[in-house]
Amino acid sequence: MAAGGHDIGKVSPTFVAKILAACGINYKTMPELARVSPDLEKQWGGHAGVSQATAEDIGTPKYVAEILGQHHGYNPQVDDKRGDAESFGGVPWFEERKKLVAALKECLQADWPNFEFAAQARVVAGLTSVADWIGSGEFFENPEEDWEPNITAALNDAGFIKPVIRSGLSFTEVFDPVNLIMKPREPQSLFIEQVSGPGVYILEAQMGMGKTEAALYAAYQMLEQEKATGIYFALPTQLTSNKIYDRFNAFLGQIVSAETPKRSLLLHSGAWLLDTEMGEEGSPGGAWFNQNKRGLLAPFAVGTIDQALMAVMNVKHGFVRAFGLAGKVVILDEVHSYDLYTGTILNELVAFLRQIDCTVIILSATLNQTRREALLDQVTTNKAYPLITAIPVAEIACKQMSRLNEVGVPAEDGAPVSLRLCDKDEPAVEEALKRAAQGQQVLWIENTVAEAQQRYLDIASRAVQAGCEAGLLHSRFTPQHRAANEERWVALYGKTGWSERAKCGRILVGTQVLEQSLDIDADFLVSRFAPTDMLLQRLGRLWRHADAPRHASARAECWLLAPTLEQALATPHSAFGLSAMVYSPYVLCRSLEAWQELWSIRLPSDIRPLIDQTYAERPETEQWASLLHELKNGSRFRTGEQAQQALAKLTLSKGGKTLPEHKAETRYSDQDTHDLLLLRSLRSQDGATQIRLFDGRELTLPHGHHRLTKAEWRKLAAVLHQQLVRVSPAYCPVKIAKHELEKLHLHEVFYLGRPEDDEALLRVAIVSPAGELLTLDGHSAGDKYTLEYREDLGFRAISNKE
Repeated sequence: MAAGGHDIGKVSPTFVAKILAACGINYKTMPELARVSPDLEKQWGGHAGVSQATAEDIGTPKYVAEILGQHHGYNPQVDDKRGDAESFGGVPWFEERKKLVAALKECLQADWPNFEFAAQARVVAGLTSVADWIGSGEFFENPEEDWEPNITAALNDAGFIKPVIRSGLSFTEVFDPVNLIMKPREPQSLFIEQVSGPGVYILEAQMGMGKTEAALYAAYQMLEQEKATGIYFALPTQLTSNKIYDRFNAFLGQIVSAETPKRSLLLHSGAWLLDTEMGEEGSPGGAWFNQNKRGLLAPFAVGTIDQALMAVMNVKHGFVRAFGLAGKVVILDEVHSYDLYTGTILNELVAFLRQIDCTVIILSATLNQTRREALLDQVTTNKAYPLITAIPVAEIACKQMSRLNEVGVPAEDGAPVSLRLCDKDEPAVEEALKRAAQGQQVLWIENTVAEAQQRYLDIASRAVQAGCEAGLLHSRFTPQHRAANEERWVALYGKTGWSERAKCGRILVGTQVLEQSLDIDADFLVSRFAPTDMLLQRLGRLWRHADAPRHASARAECWLLAPTLEQALATPHSAFGLSAMVYSPYVLCRSLEAWQELWSIRLPSDIRPLIDQTYAERPETEQWASLLHELKNGSRFRTGEQAQQALAKLTLSKGGKTLPEHKAETRYSDQDTHDLLLLRSLRSQDGATQIRLFDGRELTLPHGHHRLTKAEWRKLAAVLHQQLVRVSPAYCPVKIAKHELEKLHLHEVFYLGRPEDDEALLRVAIVSPAGELLTLDGHSAGDKYTLEYREDLGFRAISNKE
């Protein structure tokens, strides 16, 4: 009934006048509408605001009025207006809306829903919006056609397909169907036993142990037993989510029966956008023509954590994300990698998912006790490693929180890894080049994109001269170029590249995207110093597989580029450089204190002690106390944890104005990034916009939506979305007015936003043959910076200061 009654506010004079005007009818000649101005409805959120005010006045159950008011994605500013307000047509129009409600109840044989708690209502609000989108799609455009037979086709085309799950598959049959050799390891088996139904389950185990497979098989059992409806696999970065697709799809290929219609919709790729139809919001130029968003609504998807976090934030269409997650297995990978800002939102997400019958699986190699307890909202005691922590939902519902189950798992150490701390970069550069020249596969990880780009420039030409290959991976490539780079380099450093290792040495330079969820294996590792948990993750990419082919000169060794502890404590920002802008100097110093005397490390036995030594609370004096104060209270360089936590809680508030999506800051360090469209040329002529891409392809956007089919617009949009890069406003070309972008008809393929929500975020730049970014009229796109884009380097900003 909530979904059926969401549009009762369309029975209002402003909406009727708007419809008549759109049809070319002079509504002013009608006495009831003579004094009506459709523009006024912006003051109360349009017909959705009228729906909400009406529902409040007719006494609907708790939460129902808000659901009706939010169906366009945000809270309408109804203020104190009642259902019979003069703005809404007064009593006569209010009475007509009441009659419509009565007719709907009779037709649907249903009444308004009652909700036990807010989480249920949030899911139904999402259902209402998605139903509205599908109902606005092409299957229901002809009022002369019988709509009921089209319902199944419309749901299928929107991606709402109930998968048929094969039953009785063993772990081996799922993950090694050809050889039938692979057996679950002890931590995997113990974890799978613990996942008995909806609830929260944490698996802490070392890198390379197979946490992903353990989580997926546990998810398979939930699906098989019909205790879950799908899976959302959430990862920290786009690169990690891109590379998990292959493993996830292979898993789906085994567990999903061929009887499932449109099995291709289970795959998460650009093709998904081409194959699905979801009405106006999900069409090219709509807010949800984006695979990262719409993946939440598919039965199975892989994506970044950000879309899931917005399910609990006061952000436009946040409740649609909640609806997409309801009842699923939600796998949260690498949860240690988030700061307190994101961590605060993540805690709220886990609590919310527990309320809506999700099975929440949390994976980490380096979780500290404070974060574990915050995620569970409960005290834990077991210090073992690996460790499994489980709270089934039945125990949560019964408030038997003391029955938390903690299971320690015995584990054997691998070979020791030699460590060397180096306070100068030059010796490490020479060592990396020397080892690559010998034939080793070298991995070099920096903490910022700018440093990674510079290191690649320092190394690349020398590596080629030495007969080696060099590559670069980070987040500031367009999806098209990033995918090509990832495909090549992750394959070369993964199992599929073993046959290539003997051909030549290589150096792969990258940022934090290389430290998480990637099955890559290096012979030698160089890393800029980082917090302990990040360093342990990076070490997980070193000698990952005992049977990987290696050059005879290779030794399991890692060089850490770090200042001395004395330097770090005296002048942390100059000692750590840009890393002190990424990570807290206090945490960096605590980490350096733990690592400075280490000459080697054994995994996994050293993981828990190093994490505890770094993060255990302790009283501080002198410079240590000053750094701790900066961590808690902030400085001119960074916001303190207390303010971060307060800001995060503000985004969770359900009251007040709903945030536009670009202002939904899921990560404190990534706020206010813009989509930048990079093209070789863009011009409007002869009733069309002509576009040339990096690879020389020419695209034509006709000036007129009717000139292409929906499928043709989707195809154009999918291609152009591969030409975007996300950058900070400080490095962005100047904003182009929304109406200028509309003249180029970019609104047909990109969501340019609602002007009243300040969402027109798309920026556009032309890339010259030399790689410089130019404005549409040919001037330099940067002011304080020269902006460049190269296929091998990605986007970068070079300061114009001498």
